[in-house]
Amino acid sequence: MTTNDEAARNERHESRMAKKKTVIDEKIKKADKEKGVIVITTGNGKGKSSSGFGMVARALGHGMKVGIVQFIKGAMSTGEEIFFRRFPDEVEYHVMGDGFTWNTQDRKQDVKTATLAWEKAKRMLSDDSYDLVLLDELNIVLKYQYLPIEDVIKDLQNRPEMQHVVITGRAAKDELIEIADTVTEMKDIKHAFRSGIKAQKGIEL
Repeated sequence: MTTNDEAARNERHESRMAKKKTVIDEKIKKADKEKGVIVITTGNGKGKSSSGFGMVARALGHGMKVGIVQFIKGAMSTGEEIFFRRFPDEVEYHVMGDGFTWNTQDRKQDVKTATLAWEKAKRMLSDDSYDLVLLDELNIVLKYQYLPIEDVIKDLQNRPEMQHVVITGRAAKDELIEIADTVTEMKDIKHAFRSGIKAQKGIEL
């Protein structure tokens, strides 16, 4: 590529970025509302809970108080649990699951456990001292109808105005997506597990 070609390419790039900045600046100007948001990460790809815990870390960086309820999970210790329990004054952490559904194989017990977990979540959702509440794997609980989705939606909608809620798990219900503010679907392209690599500390655990 000649010097003239490189200069022309740089000029085109500068022009495109200037136009893009104008569009983005206008969108930022119009986004002037402040409210607590519901964020859902769903889909078959890896990273849903990781994203949720990333938002927990971000909230703590801003001096916010966080509540965490983990549904389903509970059979093994995870890195995020070990880490966030270091902040007992800022993070209330509850691991409420009995393990993955294919391991428990007991719907009656799973319903009972999910109900107890939701009582923890509901208390946080009615308390404006919690700035962010993470409901990890709630989507799976709703998929298997362990909790009445109508009750979950009612409690979410009645929460304090500025409280943020992050919900993770595969197969998010349409009713939940409808009331959410931000929804991201993780797409599964490739996973080490299918090559015979077990879950790794710091990656899955």
